[in-house]
Amino acid sequence: MKTYHADERGYYGEFGGAFIPEMLYPNCEELRQNYLRIMEEPSFQKEFHQLLKDYVGRPTPLYFAKRLSEKYNTKIYLKREDLCHTGAHKVNNTIGQILMAKKLGKNRIIAETGAGQHGVATATVCALMGIECVVYMGEIDIARQAPNVARMKMLGTEVRPALSGSRTLKDATNEAIRDWINNPVDTHYIIGSVVGPHPYPDMVARFQSVISEEIKWQLKEKEGRENPDYVVACVGGGSNAAGAYYHYLDVPDVGIIAVEAAGKGINSGESAATSALGKVGIIHGSKTLLMQTDDGQITEPYSISAGLDYPGVGPMHAHLFKSGRGEFISITDDKAMTAGLALCQLEGIIPAIETSHAFAIFEERQFEKDDVVVVNLSGRGDKDLRNYIDYFRL
Repeated sequence: MKTYHADERGYYGEFGGAFIPEMLYPNCEELRQNYLRIMEEPSFQKEFHQLLKDYVGRPTPLYFAKRLSEKYNTKIYLKREDLCHTGAHKVNNTIGQILMAKKLGKNRIIAETGAGQHGVATATVCALMGIECVVYMGEIDIARQAPNVARMKMLGTEVRPALSGSRTLKDATNEAIRDWINNPVDTHYIIGSVVGPHPYPDMVARFQSVISEEIKWQLKEKEGRENPDYVVACVGGGSNAAGAYYHYLDVPDVGIIAVEAAGKGINSGESAATSALGKVGIIHGSKTLLMQTDDGQITEPYSISAGLDYPGVGPMHAHLFKSGRGEFISITDDKAMTAGLALCQLEGIIPAIETSHAFAIFEERQFEKDDVVVVNLSGRGDKDLRNYIDYFRL
């Protein structure tokens, strides 16, 4: 049967794999050989789900957005990942990976972060478990996401600035990989998205799949059916999207819509619309679609949202795009900001700017009156208030 899940070598169609320096091979191989076995252990599952329930606050609600639905003449449900502890879906994965690290006997954690939400989620679980934590963050992102930097420091994490390149997420990831090469024995690298070498894209997607697992039974309660007509999520690296799509990947009746950041316009030179602009290449250990020059140099992405300005996309999403299984839509800064403000004023929910991109699609395409459209509301907008204030001159 055709599947959109990863195969045993970590490939989604032609994308994925593990393209890593020899120095990293032992780390990735240790993880690859053990991750599925550990995840399937009853004791692991019990602790993981207990923490998701009592610490993260799951299940998150599936909320029928009445006023939004009336405006766009379709049925819109919001999966409220913004209500997770720490304010975004990221913590689902960090809880899973900190338990994985403990099972593998690691006593030091490193991570990279763009918008800071993954950094905060990693710092949170390290504080919870009493494990040393270092988070790499681009110097530019440190400046524009100051509240999240403060949170990480309050949680006892060391935030190290990435000073090279564009000084954003890509460069923070490079620094984290360097650290991992230098500290292979005691350190586990918690990657925050469905990117990086196998087994990371598959492992992160599995930890995030709790999102679609809940959507299925919640929708059954509300609509009498498990499957929506469409699942919509914003995609940078793509972990919130992978989690929302996971249980629907091989269900052809469910439309998958991925929303990318077009920045100032797809062809403006300031964009992060990987599906429109990307070519096949290798970034951070996996083969995927990424934005690059004719001679293969990675081009700098841009988005008003610090969590979407990644020059590539996870291999699962590259395959969804290339195969036609997923519908990819690119949304500009202006459209995203306008959609975010509309959600505030129609539903009383302030979304992260990343998530605002997903809501902008209702201005871009029509849905049928009886369509059930589930939008993954991946994070709350507290961290982005400064951007909202500046943009709307509030």
